[in-house]
Amino acid sequence: MIHLEGRIAVEAALVAGRRRIEALLLAPRQDGGGAARPGEPAAERLEPLLALAAQRGVAVERVAATELDRLAHGKSHGGVLARCEPLRPLAERELAGLLERCSGPPLLLLLEGVDDDRNLGFTLRTAEALGATALLVKKQSLDFDETEVARSASGALERLPLVHVERDGPLWGELRRRRFARLACVANAKRTIWEHDLVGPTLLAIGGEKRGLSAAVRDECSDFASIPMQSEAGSLSLSHAAAIALAEAARQRRAHARFAAAQAAAAAHLVKMPPPTAPS
Repeated sequence: MIHLEGRIAVEAALVAGRRRIEALLLAPRQDGGGAARPGEPAAERLEPLLALAAQRGVAVERVAATELDRLAHGKSHGGVLARCEPLRPLAERELAGLLERCSGPPLLLLLEGVDDDRNLGFTLRTAEALGATALLVKKQSLDFDETEVARSASGALERLPLVHVERDGPLWGELRRRRFARLACVANAKRTIWEHDLVGPTLLAIGGEKRGLSAAVRDECSDFASIPMQSEAGSLSLSHAAAIALAEAARQRRAHARFAAAQAAAAAHLVKMPPPTAPS
C-alpha cells in the first residue's frame, strides 16, 4: 500500500477508479467541528470528496494531525491522505488498443533518463493539459516514489496513461506501421521544433539532463528537432523541454482544426448558394 497526499490527488484517484483505495484519512477537525488548521481545506470543500468515497465504498478514518504528518512526506498534505494500491501502468502491448481508441491523430511523449519524481509529475501534468495521448517511460529506468509523482502531477497521474516501454518491445514497429512522425528532441538538430509538421500521429522523444537520449532511441526516430535558444544556455530541464515541444504540437493542431473547420464552413456555404440565373 502507498499513500496519496492532498485533496486534488485523492479526488482524482476516486473519480478515475483505476486503483483500489482502502481508506480515506482525514484530520479530525475537517468534519466541520471547528476551524481547520492553516492549509487544510474547509469542511465544504471536502463534501465532494466524502461523497465520492461513499459512492466507491471507501472507508473514512479520522486521524490525528500528527499521525497524518508522520504518514505523509511533509506537512503540505492539507489534511487529506488516501491509503491505496499503487497504480498499474499500461504494458507496452496495451498501447495499440489505446491508439485505436483515439478520435484524432495520437500524440505520444517518450521520456528517457528521468531522474526526479517531481519532474515526472510536472511533465505528466503538462502532457495532459496539452493534449498528449500517453506518456511513455522506459521500464528499466522507472523506479519512482509514486506519492511524489502524484502530488506534482495534480491528478494527471490518474487520468493520463503512463506506459512502460520495454527495451526490445514492439513499440517502434507499431509506430512505423501507423506512420508516426518520430522526433528526437536534441540540442544540435538543424531543424527546430517549429519547422516540423506535428499535426499527424507524432511521438516526441526527450531525454534527461544528465545523459539525453540514448543512441538506441535516436536510431529509431525518423527525424530530429531542436528548441532554439536565444542565450548560451546549452539545454533545458526535461520538464521544460517537454512543455515547449508539446505546446508547439498543440498550437499546430488547433490551427489545423480551425483551418479545416473554416474550409468545411465555406464548402457548406457554396452548396447552399442558389445556382446562377441565366441572363434574360
